[in-house]
Amino acid sequence: MASTIKVKTKLKGDVAQIKSLMLHPMETGSRKDPDSGEIIPRHHITQLIFTNNGKQVMVANFSTAISKNPYFSFSFKGAKAGDILNISWVDNMGEKDQLDTQLK
Repeated sequence: MASTIKVKTKLKGDVAQIKSLMLHPMETGSRKDPDSGEIIPRHHITQLIFTNNGKQVMVANFSTAISKNPYFSFSFKGAKAGDILNISWVDNMGEKDQLDTQLK
């Protein structure tokens, strides 16, 4: 299965700039299916974690108030070329994905 995570990284000295996109429906549980009229079940990312060489550099806890295919951008210090950035998420239905990328 192809990853649902897209990421771009950029190093400026020891600062890593991270731009990421999670491909996820992020349903709130309050919309109705236009054909059946039934409520579309809640389905959203609950936690997003970024680690650099095994050390957490950012953790985000989400609820239903995040848009479809959320985009997330941040920077952190202490990075160097060759470091391994791991991005992982889990959602309220137990689905998850993760991606490793090397900082350049």
